[in-house]
Amino acid sequence: MRLAISDVRSRAGTAAGADLSQTRYALPLAHEALAPARGWLLLGAVALVGSGLFSLLLVLARTPYVQRLVPGVDLFHTALVVHVDLSVLVWFFAAGGMLWSANSGAAAARWSRAALALATAGTALLVLGPFAGGAAVMSNYVPVLDTPVFLAGLAVFAAGISIVVVTALAVPGVGAVMDGSGALRAGLNAAAVSALVALGAFAWSFATVPSGLEGKAYYELVFWGGGHVLQFTWTLLMLVAWLWIAEAGGLRLPLKPRVAVSLFAAALAFVFVTPVIYALYDVASVEHRRLLTWAMRAGGGIAVGPFAIAVLLSFRRAPLASDRAAALRAALAMSMLLFLAGGLIGFFIRGSTVTIPAHYHGCIVGVTLAFMGLAFHLMPRLGLGEPSWRLAFWQPVVYGVGQLLHITGLMWSGGYGVQRKVAGGAQVLGSIQEVAGMALMGLGGLVAIAGGVLFLVVVAGAIRRQSAVPAHG
Repeated sequence: MRLAISDVRSRAGTAAGADLSQTRYALPLAHEALAPARGWLLLGAVALVGSGLFSLLLVLARTPYVQRLVPGVDLFHTALVVHVDLSVLVWFFAAGGMLWSANSGAAAARWSRAALALATAGTALLVLGPFAGGAAVMSNYVPVLDTPVFLAGLAVFAAGISIVVVTALAVPGVGAVMDGSGALRAGLNAAAVSALVALGAFAWSFATVPSGLEGKAYYELVFWGGGHVLQFTWTLLMLVAWLWIAEAGGLRLPLKPRVAVSLFAAALAFVFVTPVIYALYDVASVEHRRLLTWAMRAGGGIAVGPFAIAVLLSFRRAPLASDRAAALRAALAMSMLLFLAGGLIGFFIRGSTVTIPAHYHGCIVGVTLAFMGLAFHLMPRLGLGEPSWRLAFWQPVVYGVGQLLHITGLMWSGGYGVQRKVAGGAQVLGSIQEVAGMALMGLGGLVAIAGGVLFLVVVAGAIRRQSAVPAHG
């Protein structure tokens, strides 16, 4: 990594510098792959619509004074389950499906369409879940509504994701020439491997969880292992998006493709600890939980730092930006800021307070902003029309600033002991500091919701300007 950065700093026009100037972190898209990739993007956008509606209820239920208008804690928990699953599970996998389908090409188009159909059907069942009754179970990573409709939705969605992930692994990760596109393919394949291991962990846990358990104790064990591995998947996809957005935004990264591939491999290495942990320790054991947590903490951010440094250095020497480049750079900068802020907040977690959602909201939104920025870039190529680039610039700014206020308020309140996963009077806001922190959380949440709506406005506007022939670039 030091060698790659020093090559750029030298400005000496060396052969290595020339190689970097020719590096293009971009992927060619086969025409047959455009329709399924476009479908995955639209599924993700629909999931964000549903997630945003439920998140409004969550913000109001936690905001001082306004919370009295929200009817009941049970409704809060039901909304929280659907919000989390739509905004993380469905949206993130839809973004991954878009990238994996686009990378798979013509040979896998039929399988990608079948996977999309299953994932769409599963998502519909998840949305119908609240109308079928059932208790809300606040299990980590994948909260559920304990009702057959919602659980069937998870199973059908998982089947669709399994198909697109296996299909993605049929594509070579590195081309004959180690160039930027080869590095992106390697990153996408690494994310697919991680997703496949996560799906295997879910299945292993489901098959071996002790009989007799029910409720939160049961679902916590079922989703604990796979949920930890999915954090690697999201991070790897985000790093691919960072490289691609930086290139599309006119930035020249001081990062050679071989170094990028090595970093992807280093991040993926910790994923392979998972089957070893499953083989050695029972899913209900303390060692199982602790080792999975250790693997995530040790390897989750191992590649983020070098990628972030390379992107920051590329900003320092960036040329003047067009409206399009400015919008992509805004998404990239806000993605990095939120992800790193969320990571730093993780060091301040003490007990089960709202500092925990402050941590993971920062990281999750960092990933989300990367996917949004890449979606803006890919929409013309997928035949969805050109976005309004001025609106596309303000969207990540509004969304990112709102989320920064949101997580700052949560962290502030967490420092005073406000508990997570509660709302209304159960929050017991006893001091002006606690009230102020949660009020800031509410304000930031409302601003972030406006930013989410703005993303949908940009997508809808691009669809209205839909072009019959995808643009080049």
